[in-house]
Amino acid sequence: MKNTLYLYGITAVTVIGGLLFGYDTAVISGAEQGLEAFFRSATDFEYTKALHGITASSALIGCVLGGIISGVLASRFGRRNSLRLAALLFFLSALGSYNPEFLFFEYGKPSAELLIAFNLYRILGGVGVGLASAVCPMYIAEVAPAHMRGRLVSCNQFAIIFGMLVVYFVNYLIRNHLPAAEAMVTIGWRHMFVSEAFPAALFGLLLFFVPKTPRYLVLIGHPDEALNVLERINGKSQAVAILEDIKATVKEKSEKLLTYGVGVIVIGILLSVFQQAVGINVVLYYAPRIFETMGATGDVSMIQTVVMGIVNIIFTVVAILTVDKLGRKPLLIIGSIGMMTGMAALSVLSFMDVIGFAALIFIIIYTASFMMSWGPICWVLISEIFPNTIRGKAVAIAVAAQWIANFLVSSTFPSLSGWSVGGTYLIYATFALLSALFVWKFVPETKGKTLEDMSRLWK
Repeated sequence: MKNTLYLYGITAVTVIGGLLFGYDTAVISGAEQGLEAFFRSATDFEYTKALHGITASSALIGCVLGGIISGVLASRFGRRNSLRLAALLFFLSALGSYNPEFLFFEYGKPSAELLIAFNLYRILGGVGVGLASAVCPMYIAEVAPAHMRGRLVSCNQFAIIFGMLVVYFVNYLIRNHLPAAEAMVTIGWRHMFVSEAFPAALFGLLLFFVPKTPRYLVLIGHPDEALNVLERINGKSQAVAILEDIKATVKEKSEKLLTYGVGVIVIGILLSVFQQAVGINVVLYYAPRIFETMGATGDVSMIQTVVMGIVNIIFTVVAILTVDKLGRKPLLIIGSIGMMTGMAALSVLSFMDVIGFAALIFIIIYTASFMMSWGPICWVLISEIFPNTIRGKAVAIAVAAQWIANFLVSSTFPSLSGWSVGGTYLIYATFALLSALFVWKFVPETKGKTLEDMSRLWK
């Protein structure tokens, strides 16, 4: 008998990985000032701005590594076991970042060796993020029926944004409940990092109650188990037909990466690159600084950042509700046009030295356009566009490309904005236009298609 509640339960557990993705990447925003003050008191080395920049972004190194190895792990050990590993990495990273002195160093005494240990723990968490960013959408796509797949995979993006909002509030509460300002240097940043251990432990525990995906079970030669899972999700009558369809496309356990041509791989990579090249993470990572350049200060800047966060959640919900009705391509093209409009307007305002409310409006138009299109739908397409037999490896390449693009775009923003803020926004607007043309010309519509249809599509 078809059990939709069971499917929603599986999805709810899986998207905790997305929440941890958002949590881990945003926790540094509240902790970095206390962390900088702590390591600046070291006597054996000078903690420079450059070193702080590396420390604040070291998790991104792990994200790239996690993305690269996700395909091998997902194909060899399964989607579920890969998520269990991600949960373990999140948990160990949270504990290690909280107490990097564990076993080897004197507690509370900063040193060059301790800085290396701290960064290794952050990289460990980054590997978890890279794994979760690839495998969570893949897992959901492989259990969801075709007519619900876009909606359910989009829930992962909602969880990422929600995780960022949760950690902003957690950081705020920790900062405002410390007994003195000095405590931020000694224990505040530690509490922020260790707070992630609780959702990570919950994620790892709940993963013992979800099944392996039917597609993976067929790939490893367990069709009876796959049928049981399919029956619980789709009902008995549909399950048999879906299983036969899966079997028909899984002729061997693994095909060569380029079996379906180079085009499908290039499209996956470009979807990832364009999602970052439009500048979204510049807006997310540097939002308070951007608002300060517009004239906002202190609490006003923080309030504007929170407003933007609420807009992000609202328009991610719009994508969840419309992706399986309107389709992937129309939403991506509409989103690209909205982002181009928002960034182009910000560029003009910057060149004219006009700041204030108008700039906030266009940032909201930009982020709303991204969140109802490229934010969730890029992940939907990456999780579903590749044929079953190459999905693990192809998703790994696309996700690794996404984290590399993320790092390049985010790290070049300070120097580009030093050159010209208006010119920088114009670059992002140009990429938004190019992304619309790319989707219109090269990306196939996958709405309503089964994952098995992808093999036929690319052949």
